[in-house]
Amino acid sequence: MLRIAKTENGLVRGIEAADPRITAFKGIPFAAPPVGENRWRKPLPAKNWEGVRECFRFAPISVQDTPGLGTDIYCREWHVDPEIEMGEDCLYLNVWTPAKSADEKLPVYVWFFGGGLQWGYPAEMEFDGERIARRGIVVVSVNYRLNVFGFLAHPELTRDQPDAPTNFGSLDQQAGLKWVKRNIAAFGGDPDCVTISGQSAGGGSVMSQLACEENKGLFNRAIIMSGMIKNPYMPGGIGTPNSLENAEKQGEEFVRFMGCSGIEEARKLDAKTVLRKYNEFVSNHPRMFTVQDNVFSKGEPYRMILEGRCVDAPIMAGNTADEFPSFIKADSPEEYSEKVREIFGESAEEFLAQPEAEFKADGFSAKTAGIEQTAKALFAAKKRAGCKNPNFYYRFEPDIPGWDNPGTFHSVDLWFFFETLAKCWRPFVGRHYDLARQMTNYLCNFVKNGDPNGNDSDGNPLPEWKPFCDETPVEMRFTGDGAKPEVEKRSRFNEILREKILK
Repeated sequence: MLRIAKTENGLVRGIEAADPRITAFKGIPFAAPPVGENRWRKPLPAKNWEGVRECFRFAPISVQDTPGLGTDIYCREWHVDPEIEMGEDCLYLNVWTPAKSADEKLPVYVWFFGGGLQWGYPAEMEFDGERIARRGIVVVSVNYRLNVFGFLAHPELTRDQPDAPTNFGSLDQQAGLKWVKRNIAAFGGDPDCVTISGQSAGGGSVMSQLACEENKGLFNRAIIMSGMIKNPYMPGGIGTPNSLENAEKQGEEFVRFMGCSGIEEARKLDAKTVLRKYNEFVSNHPRMFTVQDNVFSKGEPYRMILEGRCVDAPIMAGNTADEFPSFIKADSPEEYSEKVREIFGESAEEFLAQPEAEFKADGFSAKTAGIEQTAKALFAAKKRAGCKNPNFYYRFEPDIPGWDNPGTFHSVDLWFFFETLAKCWRPFVGRHYDLARQMTNYLCNFVKNGDPNGNDSDGNPLPEWKPFCDETPVEMRFTGDGAKPEVEKRSRFNEILREKILK
């Protein structure tokens, strides 16, 4: 087995995974520690080391609220360890490889975790890369800076470092991709066959990386899980970058809120103080997210991908059935009609004539899965525009067991895509494991070939999954009884919503 690999900075030693045919390298530095004078700067090169560095444990997670202290579903699900090590020195990545030698040129899967760009870490137990690696893939998970440490903007930063004024968390991800390009061959990976993937804010991060044309050549395919989050009834939405002007004003206000005269003084504060003041600040201010700095981020990723101003790559994307519902809230038919006219303008009367748009007295009128509509609208539009790359849509909708009757809540599909159900407290049974096996096989086929189709683990063909477009509007339904492809029925209601999203 490949237990020692030579990186650009020195030798690293990995450890056998639960399956000893897989080697796990945890905590490999891919950039210098972003501490002191390096806080709020782009990631800088890691220093070389002598001898063999033991990479047996995950590195500290990014500075954030302590995991596992709450009672919410995510603290029950996987944020279970309040004692996990945390610190600003966090720019490390992890590799799982099935390679026996460095010359195998296996496909590579790079993972960005979610958490609203405020929380999350690669050491979450559902992200174990071993099961994917067993299918002949090198898996890489990349850590990155979060919240105020990852996305502060300030006029001094724009003036003093115009090549990287903000979006430090996104630049960390990009630096991880560049490290993969330069180093992954040492782990048996193929630097010319790389798929980037993420869920929630990690999926939004994939969108951001796709929309950065500088990334051409760093990856070939993209998987976006619950990351195209738009509401057809509202402008903007999650994933729309803040303007640099607004972000700078917010940053100035925050630095003053900390009692600092400027960035130099703020860099001298300890990380716990900065996080504590940030949590106080966001009690009545917006949190800090991606900024359109016109360097890394040059526009809304969805729009840039739609217009082809992006890395051109096949995409697999989808969502869980119960997450992020979109609806028009109104207390009366009159108020509802008025809101529809404000939203749809000339198309309002046609929209109101659709059965799905009937007023509901419970306040949830015209309810739809906005995240689903967003992905389908993009895929169909790209094909109409002549895009040659196929794009595949899925919907995750099995029953999820547990005393909390959670439905298909946001992120629950991660247990399935990583085939890590055995680590979960939920009483999953055989058919759940069968579905997870299918989903992981679809994912791995896509990583290998840009097409999810292929054989299941028993050698029989998986149910055929066709690309989503106007001619073949096929959605892959991941159900409690397995994967079931289905052709979407034509609906003028859906068409109007997608036309609205694309405007």
